[in-house]
Amino acid sequence: MMKTLVIAAPQSGSGKTTVTLGLLALLTRRGQRVAPFKAGPDFIDPGYHRLITGRPSVNLDSWICPSSFVRETFRHHTGGCDWAVIEGVMGLFDGLGATADQGSTAAIARLTGAPVLLVVNARGMAASAAALMTGFARFDPAVRLAGVVFNNVGSERHAQLLARAMADHCPDVPFLGALPRDEELVIPSRHLGLVTAADNPLPAAFVDRLADAVERHINLELLERCCCSGTLMPVGEPVEWESAERQPVPIAVARDRAFCFLYEDNLRLMRRAGLEPCFFSPLADRVVPPGCRGIYLPGGYPELHREELAENRPMLAALRAAVATGLPVYAECGGLVYLTNGIADSEGMDADDPAHPFVGVFPVTARMGTRRAALGYREVTLLRDCLLGGAGELVRGHEFHYSRIGEMPAGIRRDYRVSRPGEAGWDEGYGSARCLASYVHLHFGSNPATVAALAAACRA
Repeated sequence: MMKTLVIAAPQSGSGKTTVTLGLLALLTRRGQRVAPFKAGPDFIDPGYHRLITGRPSVNLDSWICPSSFVRETFRHHTGGCDWAVIEGVMGLFDGLGATADQGSTAAIARLTGAPVLLVVNARGMAASAAALMTGFARFDPAVRLAGVVFNNVGSERHAQLLARAMADHCPDVPFLGALPRDEELVIPSRHLGLVTAADNPLPAAFVDRLADAVERHINLELLERCCCSGTLMPVGEPVEWESAERQPVPIAVARDRAFCFLYEDNLRLMRRAGLEPCFFSPLADRVVPPGCRGIYLPGGYPELHREELAENRPMLAALRAAVATGLPVYAECGGLVYLTNGIADSEGMDADDPAHPFVGVFPVTARMGTRRAALGYREVTLLRDCLLGGAGELVRGHEFHYSRIGEMPAGIRRDYRVSRPGEAGWDEGYGSARCLASYVHLHFGSNPATVAALAAACRA
């Protein structure tokens, strides 16, 4: 029977990723077939999951996508697996607000039926840790705790105090272990979170150390007994897709160190809609894959590879020609930046003379800031018929970046109305010929009509 587990915490920075990667590494080392998932819209953690397990890690988000899609996705990706491990986001019950927990780890635990392993930063705590756990255990009866692992434990004596406090005051929550403080297990961070797996492929010795720590300090046998298979509710009516009986249409998809922020399910849904992703590297390749009927430029860190991207002039010319000839081109965040004039090295650079010139479809320059420019969920309303569907269609996604682009000329179409949950919006979704670009990372699972429209545009 497959075992399911959500790894969560009371707050960010408690050690979720450390425990998740260590458990994934240990299970993989033992020959278990593990399906990794990430609660929420983050792209970076899934890259590490894939690095360790050799399997794509899939995002599960209860605000971006309908509940039926979350369940269908979970079922699809867990077929034939021994374990399904879901890394949480933020604190266990943290979602859109103080009362609404859409987008939370807890919502994903309820939808999948998976029990929760809570990772608690126990630095400076003893009996108070049991009080904290009592509150989490009682907060939502629909969220079942598989147990607790304490992190940043200072000594064996500290671990014994924590175990005794749990036994005396919170005996219904299994005490599964205590991870000692170890600075050598810290994963490097960058302005948007962890460094990507592409830029920081964890050394085998580091992964082994993570697995050894979990094996030594967490009671895996007890954890297994607490992780029965989740009970899923019915997924609802199946989604209607464009017939896959037609010949698949190839679409070029950028994927390398500069463009690595891509929802795995977007690729799956593209295939179901009749598109066949053909991967290429704007860093290394000289041309777009021949015969492709469209191009998808996802997000990533083009700013970290600006010199290499700017020096690959044949690729820049190939993308300009693709847009000029009317090939459908869809770009998100880093992909949008790549389609501008380029990235300036300073605030004073002229918009028409960036230090590192890019494709130049959009006549603006991007500049990197020291403070975050945007972060959060986004809902997009199509203002007119465009590459992703008809006017009035709604699709959801997420936005996070430190770059800003200059004022887009009035002659460039705005095909979207973008809004934050519960707030008024602004016009974006920049259109030029059959090219559409935005700072928003859209999830096609939020509205199947989106990927169907993209497939139809490529087929036409």
